Amino acid sequence: MTADLTLHIATIDQLDATTLYRLLRLRTDVFVVEQGDPYAELDGRDLEPSAVHLWLARGDEPVGYLRILDDPDGAARIGRVVVAADARGGGLSGRMMSAALEHIGDRRCVLAAQSHLAGFYARYGFSVTGPEFLDGHIPHLPMARPAPQ
Repeated sequence: MTADLTLHIATIDQLDATTLYRLLRLRTDVFVVEQGDPYAELDGRDLEPSAVHLWLARGDEPVGYLRILDDPDGAARIGRVVVAADARGGGLSGRMMSAALEHIGDRRCVLAAQSHLAGFYARYGFSVTGPEFLDGHIPHLPMARPAPQ
């Protein structure tokens, strides 16, 4: 059920320690533990003043998350899109992507999609911009969405 979920958007200075811990735990549980990819998930970019953390929560517990970063060329970068295993299949990723793109507005947007999810991102106007690459041991594709005209 998605009706009981609340959408949150915050910068690092608006997050309390407990919420930040829960968000980082969700990411680590999925990307490192579930996907078996021991990489440095905490890359320091979460602390950037312009980083935007967007998540869906049931009560205080996040069940979906993504972050938006500023790239040096002015593009918005969506990353760390994740949904808890027990919350998948209910359209949460789509709900978060729609909210993120609304927040981003008229800026060009880029992301690195796990290759098997390229079709999902294509539904939001993203297209592949380069060759497949490994991030950890997981194949990814660079994708971009031009600024709306």
